[in-house]
Amino acid sequence: MTTIIAIVLMVIFLTISGVHVYWGFGGQWGNGAVLPTKDDQIKVMMPGIFPTFLVAFGLLGFGIIVILNITELDVEIPTWLNIIRTYGLWVIACIFLLRAIGEFNYVGFFKKYKHTKFGQNDTKYYSPLCLIIAILSIILALAN
Repeated sequence: MTTIIAIVLMVIFLTISGVHVYWGFGGQWGNGAVLPTKDDQIKVMMPGIFPTFLVAFGLLGFGIIVILNITELDVEIPTWLNIIRTYGLWVIACIFLLRAIGEFNYVGFFKKYKHTKFGQNDTKYYSPLCLIIAILSIILALAN
């Protein structure tokens, strides 16, 4: 069961990371509905290369944390890596649970601006995905 959960989380993290790498290299697909706005008429400027790649590598790092938690290592790992392995899934769960709840204006289940393109996508796709990631991370953390 934990292996299936880990594979699902890995696929999610690798896919989202790959999309961010695509955007980092200048890709335009999907960029009209991925940033929150008050009004659909306002053109949104996409974040720069550095923040986009930072998110991509962060998501890739989350995938590595998942792998570390399902892999039996026969070698002695450094203390810092063991701490990341021990608490990483809880950090991932907290990050994505907070993202799913939102900040009450633009993102999350309790947002105020729901009728923009981003708001609709956030309600249908982004926030539920964040909640699923949080739940699966908690299940995987409790199984360890």
